Amino acid sequence: MSSADVAVQAFRTLESADLRVLQAIETAMSEHEFVPKQQIARFTKFDLAREADFRLNRLSKLGLIYQTRSAYVGYTLNYAGYDCLAINALVKANVLEAFGKSLGVGKEADVYDALTPSKDQVAVKFHRLGRISFRQTQRKRGYTKQHAGWLFQSRLAAEKEYKALEMLDLHGVAVPKPISQSRHVLVMSMIEGAELAQWKEFPHPDRVLKEILRNIRRAYLKAGVIHADLSEYNIILKPDRHILIIDWPQYVTLQHSNAEDFLKRDVRNVLNYFSRKFKLKIRLTEAIEYVTGIRKTLF
Repeated sequence: MSSADVAVQAFRTLESADLRVLQAIETAMSEHEFVPKQQIARFTKFDLAREADFRLNRLSKLGLIYQTRSAYVGYTLNYAGYDCLAINALVKANVLEAFGKSLGVGKEADVYDALTPSKDQVAVKFHRLGRISFRQTQRKRGYTKQHAGWLFQSRLAAEKEYKALEMLDLHGVAVPKPISQSRHVLVMSMIEGAELAQWKEFPHPDRVLKEILRNIRRAYLKAGVIHADLSEYNIILKPDRHILIIDWPQYVTLQHSNAEDFLKRDVRNVLNYFSRKFKLKIRLTEAIEYVTGIRKTLF
């Protein structure tokens, strides 16, 4: 069971006092890896030996917090606890009403479908930059601070991706429409279809390739944004055979010192996929000239 599954099940049973304790731990985690039990009691104004202990034991049994008993008794949020705080904020803001099935579980994010109060279907992305990938994340992504906690990193990832989607959607790039964001959770329009990598074959691959390059071009020329991690694994081919480009938390702007290298790598990854899969041959230099506006047409 994923952290989001744990959180969704637990959230249905949480009381306001439980959420108050989770919020107290979240606030104090800026100063403590594990928040002392006495500090949680002071913040919530709960009696230490009765209400605070009861709530902390309950949250621990629900799988929403971790406990340490080293030099002192302390608690910290895990991803499921952080999920509950984000879900609560989105429910209170009338963004979410109910969760459905998992749409995908990856190394750095889990995606679920959900319903809004108006019964619109949306995708909910839980960013998960965990301890295992900390060093790699720190090396690859400019928004990661050296000593930032893993929950904070995930929040920054969600904030950055939401900002990217706002810019890209404004300029007509084929991306999910951003709806809302809280902590490490991003709500966007529904994602239907499958990654290019999952398709054994599809008609008119030349048209699909052209649409991908056209959207890379629009992101570059109109929004001033480069994906910086583009491949067949984050390009969705929808049932109507149009595309969506997803997973933007690592994007860079044209002012980034390595912007040109990131763009070349993105385009090369796309061209290599279509060359391997469909024997479509386009020179990298010609594709780069097209997406950067030097060429008006490609083929």
